[in-house]
Amino acid sequence: MPIEAAGATPGPHRLGLSFDYQVLIRATFGLTIFCGAFALVEPSPYDFASFLAIAVWCLGGFRVNSTAFLFIALIAIYNFGGFVSLTPHLDEWLPTLFMLQSLYLAITAVFFVLFFSEDTLRRTHVCLVAFTASTIVAAICGILGYFNVAHLGAVFSMYGRASGTFKDPNVLGSYLIMGALFLMQRLILSQTHRVALTTLGFLIIVAGIFLSFSRGSWMAFAVASVVTVGLTFFTTPNPQSRRRILILVSAAAALGALAIAALLADSNIRTFFFERAAVTQDYDVGETGRFGNQLRSLNMLLDLVNGFGPLRFRLTFGLDPHNSYINSFASYGWLGACAFFLLVGLTFFIGFRVAIVPSPYRRTAQVFWPALMVFLLQGFQIDIDHWRHVYLMFGAVWGLEAARLRWEAKASGSQAARVSARLPTASRVPVAAR
Repeated sequence: MPIEAAGATPGPHRLGLSFDYQVLIRATFGLTIFCGAFALVEPSPYDFASFLAIAVWCLGGFRVNSTAFLFIALIAIYNFGGFVSLTPHLDEWLPTLFMLQSLYLAITAVFFVLFFSEDTLRRTHVCLVAFTASTIVAAICGILGYFNVAHLGAVFSMYGRASGTFKDPNVLGSYLIMGALFLMQRLILSQTHRVALTTLGFLIIVAGIFLSFSRGSWMAFAVASVVTVGLTFFTTPNPQSRRRILILVSAAAALGALAIAALLADSNIRTFFFERAAVTQDYDVGETGRFGNQLRSLNMLLDLVNGFGPLRFRLTFGLDPHNSYINSFASYGWLGACAFFLLVGLTFFIGFRVAIVPSPYRRTAQVFWPALMVFLLQGFQIDIDHWRHVYLMFGAVWGLEAARLRWEAKASGSQAARVSARLPTASRVPVAAR
């Protein structure tokens, strides 16, 4: 929608200024996504940028489709349950802040669903490019911090692990996954003309994931990579293309293994790796460990319709639940937990459907969905309910499904019109008129 500058001289030879409103929307949105990697301070740059992006987008108007309405209903019920659980503790600042943050993240998720529902391919591409750029920056910071280059270890590392631009190494490792998946898919589908730079970016991100020493992130990256490659391979009908995918995947895996092997050549890294690679850590086991607390909380939560209240699990057990599904009962009550479980279940169904069923959005979904899927699985061993990028991925998957359904309906209507056009004229005359 070009808009001419005010006061432009009329006539065919005027030198007026103009801008494309949609470009402005995509620019503010891309800035928001890029800022998602910078979470060392609260509120983060992402939070300020997101308000700007939402405001700019709203000025152009928007539509709410049935898919988005279902998502809005579920996430609204989830948060409503949390505010009901908060009611007895309104005089406490931290639980109140927790629910306000939950509400804010829910609003961003709704924005993403509606945003990706329109102009889908262009907007998702902007998102993936901006997100991947941010993962490369975050990974570089993590690597610099781990090796204490220029004394950056105090800023970009924690507990002897790379944390990059995040406060937690676990969040860094998980955040980097979707960037790695996007670059990997571009390599195996030969969608990049800068193979060397794409490969370098991929290796930097893999190194960042490894140096986060996050067991959950390692496993999540492995599973997401297999799912992305598997979906890409089985939805590629051309045998020649399938062979190329197998060859390129093998090459990518070999490069990743070489990068990790090079890091393991350092004795300190190797020792820490085998320590972190253990199935459980000291803080996981025992009656008062992570898993013990989770088991002890189950019977208590069965008797508490409104849960413990936001952030009150730690008051009983001394630690946060480190399980988003248990936390949904503890902080959001039965009502919020049921909405959350239903949202996750429907997202699994929608995610696989949009990533498998033929449509213009299938390839894009094969990056977003595996990344979100592994986070939802990670929810069993870590609290993901306030990770900003999880809400982005929720919105992307549901927005892609909304776009796919609209495309499918349009394609079915066009096919019906073509069939009708081929029928004899007499056969199209209404019965009442014969």
